[in-house]
Amino acid sequence: MTLTEYTIRNKIVSWTVTLLLVVGGLIAFLGLGRLEDPEFTIKKAVVVTAYPGASAREVEEELTLPIENAIQQLPYVDHITSISSAGLSQVTVEMKSFYRKHDLAQIWDEMRRKIRDMEAGLPPGAAKPTINDDFADVYGMYFAVTGEGYDDGELADYADFLRRELVLVEGVGKVAIGGRRQQQVVLEINRAKLSALNLPPSSLRQLLQAQNLVSDAGRIRVGNEYMRIQSTTAHQSVADLANLMLGRAGGRIIYLSDVANLSKSYQDPPSHLYRFNGRPGLTLGVSFTSGVNVVEIGKALRTRLSELESERPIGMSVSTIYDQPAQVEKSVNAFLVGLAQAVAIVIVVLLVAMGLRS
Repeated sequence: MTLTEYTIRNKIVSWTVTLLLVVGGLIAFLGLGRLEDPEFTIKKAVVVTAYPGASAREVEEELTLPIENAIQQLPYVDHITSISSAGLSQVTVEMKSFYRKHDLAQIWDEMRRKIRDMEAGLPPGAAKPTINDDFADVYGMYFAVTGEGYDDGELADYADFLRRELVLVEGVGKVAIGGRRQQQVVLEINRAKLSALNLPPSSLRQLLQAQNLVSDAGRIRVGNEYMRIQSTTAHQSVADLANLMLGRAGGRIIYLSDVANLSKSYQDPPSHLYRFNGRPGLTLGVSFTSGVNVVEIGKALRTRLSELESERPIGMSVSTIYDQPAQVEKSVNAFLVGLAQAVAIVIVVLLVAMGLRS
């Protein structure tokens, strides 16, 4: 008995198998991860090290070559390229092509250990190497945070609040804020006054470096218990910094404000500036975890943003720049319509060609 004869004679078995296949296919389809583009793995990492004041040759000999030598000890390396410029070393490492995503996490950890082991041999004045191996993140949703009459600090506070809330949504891997400018205190030193007071410029640097250091101030015994002593050296304003004492000269106390003008400002020039519909603002980039259904994550994010509307300051707005879940949903719906049309056409052709009874 052939398979065709068996299925014709045992209709219940045939319909049961068909029903199981259809239900299983629907369940598998609904559980599939959905992305606009396939995931890809970048097998590169960049090691950046600052060395202020050093020439390109000094950077190459004292930073770039030792870092390259440490990385070359790894058996996974395909090739290394480096750029040594005045004050900055940049080393790009690419691993062999046959390593997969799950292998790279361990490889990057080993590379970090190699670099950490050689940090003690770096020259004084060189910063610690910064290792960036996170290139593959693609933002699935991109928002703009703007507000008429709000400064950068207030926008940054609200954007950071949204970041903390959205990163808790299931399926969200990372939320990054773009365009935030760092606040800084600018010192304009009067060198003539410094010279008149016989104070070297290094004294200002040493004074500022000694501030805000967290250290153990000790304990005192009160009866049978010990109480910890906490020193409060944190400066809350520019005025606090201006009142720092540099020393004594001519029988009077010299403060920092006597030899320098202090002002608070934002990083200038900024590393990034964002404008949305002609208004300055910040961006929120949301990337998803691997293998998720971005359509469902997009719905969850929109729901969470709606729940947070009561916390939004009056005058601020959160606008969508890019919405991958909406694009994916549109593509999936178009595919389903095309599939349904194809199935309908096949059925109609079979009915016309073979008849309803067949």
